[in-house]
Amino acid sequence: MPVITIGERSVNVEAGTRLVLAIEQAGIAIGHRCGGNARCTTCRVVFAEGEPEEMTAAEYAKLNERGLLGQYRLACQIVCNHDMVIAEVPMTLESQGWTDTGPTPEPTVTPDPTTYPRSTLAAQHS
Repeated sequence: MPVITIGERSVNVEAGTRLVLAIEQAGIAIGHRCGGNARCTTCRVVFAEGEPEEMTAAEYAKLNERGLLGQYRLACQIVCNHDMVIAEVPMTLESQGWTDTGPTPEPTVTPDPTTYPRSTLAAQHS
């Protein structure tokens, strides 16, 4: 079982759990205003360790569009299949003053869960 660590909190999750849901399991009210569909970037995170090398096309496109590529990752697009340490979860219920974090994300990555090397995605967008 992968161990996901956010600050002082750690949680063991089933392999294949979406990172956004693992962060919620750790008791952190991370934003997912679009329901986990890579449309809003409220689930952005910064990795300290264990950042996946690959990403979905939807994650790449949204981060690139918002000028966030290389600074953040989208927790809704990442599957926990190894230990990860999250350095920062910038958009939470508390920090943003929302009344809720957004629609509950599906258990599996949406829209398309296929991941690619970043270099492949960069070549497609250049």
